[in-house]
Amino acid sequence: MDAVTKPKRKASAPAAPGRSYPDLHDHVRALDDAGLLIKVDRPINKDTEMHPLVRWQFRGGIAEKDRKAFLFTNVVDSKGRTYDIPVLVGGLAANREIYRIGIGCPFEEIDARWVRASQSPIPPRLVDGAPCHDIVIAGAAILPGRGSCPCSGPRYRDPW
Repeated sequence: MDAVTKPKRKASAPAAPGRSYPDLHDHVRALDDAGLLIKVDRPINKDTEMHPLVRWQFRGGIAEKDRKAFLFTNVVDSKGRTYDIPVLVGGLAANREIYRIGIGCPFEEIDARWVRASQSPIPPRLVDGAPCHDIVIAGAAILPGRGSCPCSGPRYRDPW
């Protein structure tokens, strides 16, 4: 989108069939439909390219209304490792329109919606056997790069 193009206004991301609420996939599609998503499919180095690119958007003089969400689909690092999970940056609030799409209402209703939500919390639903428990890595199977924390171990010293 250039300075002349205006994003299409949508009420919110529509929920997928069978759900009463939109999820992150729906939100990303809504941002793309609104012209507010930059999808980067080429390899992007998370150590040297990803953060400076996004920082440039916020610190480089781009007006808030012209900021976008970035979806990096081919993330690599300086050691040649590849990552199979896309990275979304700025997808929740890079600008007011992105935030509005995520909240799913006009700007004028956002404050009232937050007040209503904080006064009526949804009780948690306990689930046995959730899909996130299908793969469990524990004990000696936890190796660097497979879920272990790089800040653990005897050589770590908290800088704060």
